[in-house]
Amino acid sequence: MSPSRDSAVSAIVTAPPYAELLEEVARHPIVTGLRLNTVMPYRESPREVLERLQQLGTPLWVDLKGRQLRVREAAIPPFTEVRLSHAISVATPVDAFFADGRECVRVAAVDGDRLILADGPRRLVGPGESVNIVHPSLQIEGTLTAVDHLYLAAMRELGLQRVMLSYVESPDDVEEVRALLPGAEVMLKIESQPGLTFAGTCGARHGRLVAARGDLFVEVLRPHRIIGALCQIIRADPDAVVASRLLESLADHPVPSSADLGDLAFLLAIGYRTFLLGDVICLQRDPVIEALNLLEAVADEVGDLARARAAT
Repeated sequence: MSPSRDSAVSAIVTAPPYAELLEEVARHPIVTGLRLNTVMPYRESPREVLERLQQLGTPLWVDLKGRQLRVREAAIPPFTEVRLSHAISVATPVDAFFADGRECVRVAAVDGDRLILADGPRRLVGPGESVNIVHPSLQIEGTLTAVDHLYLAAMRELGLQRVMLSYVESPDDVEEVRALLPGAEVMLKIESQPGLTFAGTCGARHGRLVAARGDLFVEVLRPHRIIGALCQIIRADPDAVVASRLLESLADHPVPSSADLGDLAFLLAIGYRTFLLGDVICLQRDPVIEALNLLEAVADEVGDLARARAAT
């Protein structure tokens, strides 16, 4: 869904499992959708979760994890192995990144879905954490997870159609979803180098693109290359969504950082108009409402400046 409700921007907000803020968030004038992060824990079945969120009346996007690598169970490396959501093969030794790329560790060996780490991170690695291995020899077995299949089956029963698919790298990834959920409207999360190649080749032919910066920032390896990646995605799909690493300073303080404001202005300047707010700032009411209000204000400011320049 493109920006609407007479606003220059729109937002899709991640819906925490049991947050009381969702009704208020859904009524915000720039909110055009909610995102269900299926990696989060729920007491109910997938069908019951979807039915509950569907009652809010706001378009619901179900975020499937696909080939994204995540930790499957708690571990304390290097004393215990790290089990992954998929079996992989990769030339070793190789680097792996944890904690949104802030921790780099050496993988000594791989055995199916088991990572044997040479050292670190010397802490509890929790289930659901993302793991990035950026190497040309990496092969990931399978795409959709067992949980993905459960949600697709529940969506089919309820007549829901909106899917976000992580780590899209080929048209086959999208067709696998549509084979299980005919007529699905799929947003394609671009999070890797092969994903960028796919975006450049196919554009929005298979679905609306999402510049998913959480993992993409790690996968481009050199931080400054995220700038070119973001430009490439918006060129491939002028209606692309930008997601993650947005206004995260609001999670710790009600005043945003200067870097966060500059980031928003840059994204607006290169053409992004739909913003997906990630888990970090959507867990509590104040940060997410502040983020939505700030996004609207910055968009207005950037628009005013552009019109003033055009008039001179």
